[in-house]
Amino acid sequence: MKTISILIVDDRPENLLVLEQVLESPELNIVRANSGQEALERTLDHEFALILLDVQMPVMDGYETAALLRGNKRTKNIPIIFVTAATKERSQVFRGYGSGAVDYLFKPLEIGVLKSKVKIFLELYHQRRLLEEKTRELDAKVMELEALQSKLEESNEKLRQLSSLDGLTDLPNRRFFDETLTREWQRGTRRQKPLSLILADIDHFKAFNDA
Repeated sequence: MKTISILIVDDRPENLLVLEQVLESPELNIVRANSGQEALERTLDHEFALILLDVQMPVMDGYETAALLRGNKRTKNIPIIFVTAATKERSQVFRGYGSGAVDYLFKPLEIGVLKSKVKIFLELYHQRRLLEEKTRELDAKVMELEALQSKLEESNEKLRQLSSLDGLTDLPNRRFFDETLTREWQRGTRRQKPLSLILADIDHFKAFNDA
């Protein structure tokens, strides 16, 4: 089974170690980043299903990092969970959601809550990938059907042409004549115009036919 990558971001190595130990799983590829800048760099090399992002970091805090991730076409749809020891005041929570977070985890972390939330977002990622795969398969089938339809129309046109030609002389046959006569008769009727028909006998036609 292909592993799923998640990014954990914290400026304190001990916090990263705890997160890594709690989330360790054969199905997961856990990638570390020690700063907001490093987190942005990691997204260039990996496709992440989820980002666990510390809020309080020097130079570039979690809010700034999340806003930059949301502003990038490649990373704007990656779910971000803020991990913070900061206050749970509504203004701070709203600021986090405004920056692009989809959820909050407060330190000290409750292991059960952490695992449960991560599991939910990984399942959503898996379902999204399955949907994308099915969509690609459907698109391929549609393209295949369109190609078959084009070939069928081409074959039908060839059959129509063959059915209107004499097999020996490759000239228009009686069926073609009947269709043309009917079409021209109807055209003359609509336009109130006369229809003229010339019957001509070709001398020595057998010699022409044999040639």
